[in-house]
Amino acid sequence: VTKFKMPKDFKSLLDKQVVGPTTEVLTESDFPVQSFKPKVQVPFERLPGQNPRKVEVERRRRLYLSFDIAELLASKGIDSNQLMPRHYDPDNMPPIEETKDSVFPIYLPLKVFDDDEYDCRTPEEWISLGLEPGSSDRKPVPGKALLPTDDVLGHEDPKSQQLIYKWIDVGVLDYDKETELYLVHKTNKNGLVRDEEGKPILNGGITPEG
Repeated sequence: VTKFKMPKDFKSLLDKQVVGPTTEVLTESDFPVQSFKPKVQVPFERLPGQNPRKVEVERRRRLYLSFDIAELLASKGIDSNQLMPRHYDPDNMPPIEETKDSVFPIYLPLKVFDDDEYDCRTPEEWISLGLEPGSSDRKPVPGKALLPTDDVLGHEDPKSQQLIYKWIDVGVLDYDKETELYLVHKTNKNGLVRDEEGKPILNGGITPEG
């Protein structure tokens, strides 16, 4: 009698058995499914003729995913690259006659204008979206952050005139109550949040070594 031996490439064999369309989510993601669900103020029990709660959640989820913050700001005439304060450079100041806007550089950080009065979730609630039922590991939460395209110079001098800031897809790893800042990590070309070794970043990036 011999025991059943599982082939090493068992998953690839199963993939070849797929016939026709499927409702299974085939794209790999490091984000939990519930992290994309919007917060909806809708009762669980609906009256006849009204949309069920699940339908309303799915409609808003697709609506919010269709929005792009860079396009929304551009439609209002806002250049995202100009939102970050830079070092004052008097030698490269444009003359008043050649510019339509103010010649004075932006010097106030975005934090001064931040208003969380209409936020639908607290920072702790956002971070908790990374917890999946039955799992003790907390995954990243999807988001967008205004970050420099040059990581090296961005860490050395965030206010450098040479930096270009863009809205970049990130995974939110953690939140600091004292500084009121989020810890984020850029996603790779496949939309995954991985460390230098290609492993998923869990629990805010905390390792056994700290």
